Amino acid sequence: MGSHKEEGWEWNFNWRRNLFDSEASIAAELLEETGLISVQQHGADSWIWKQHSSGIYSTNTAYKFLMEEIRGDPVDGSFVFLWKLKIPPKAKIFTWRLIKDRLPTKLNLRGRQVEITDPMCPLCNNSEEDAAHLFFNCSKVLPLWWESLSWVKSVGVFPKEPIDHFMQHTIRNATRSKDMRWSCWWIAFTRTIWQHRNNLVFDNQTFNATKLMDEALLLLWSWLKAMEKDFDTHVNQWSSNLADAFI
Repeated sequence: MGSHKEEGWEWNFNWRRNLFDSEASIAAELLEETGLISVQQHGADSWIWKQHSSGIYSTNTAYKFLMEEIRGDPVDGSFVFLWKLKIPPKAKIFTWRLIKDRLPTKLNLRGRQVEITDPMCPLCNNSEEDAAHLFFNCSKVLPLWWESLSWVKSVGVFPKEPIDHFMQHTIRNATRSKDMRWSCWWIAFTRTIWQHRNNLVFDNQTFNATKLMDEALLLLWSWLKAMEKDFDTHVNQWSSNLADAFI
């Protein structure tokens, strides 16, 4: 389920089948729980009850824990919208992790006591790599976000936080298919940014903005072809007229 990398332990979950929509949120909870755990190469395994400082389970502490869960905050509206999108479950889970800042960016790894020799963004090498910078504020990707705004003839300032950035792409009429495409574009683009980032870090590839944009559009097109019954436009024709695709 994972392996030891130079940056530390890295989980790699593979599902034996595609997840149902009802299972996506459960899988996301699993990723959040395990994302806080770093497997050590040395040392014996042991059971620890984390709800008490002694590490020993008791029905009293279990009851208090469950009651706190029941009284917890209601589900964020952004996640309700996310689970309803008809895209692959893995894409939903990735988005959930990004919004919750659970991706293994360099600053997140350092926060988990993983030794990071170079905390700088692998795309621009000008700022430390956290989610807000890598996906939205990096000088390499920000012009691409501005380009996407031109497709919907929109102007304005992008939010800095992932949750606000995502919600900016969901404030349109969610009942129209072209507005749903706008939200799916955000997910396809951020997912492709992460893949390109990993290619730079682990495979020593170079950043290519044109390739990044083309792969993100191809990914979105493949989702739309599966999602929309009457969508039969060839990818080349579709990507050459993006204004019509979203407006």
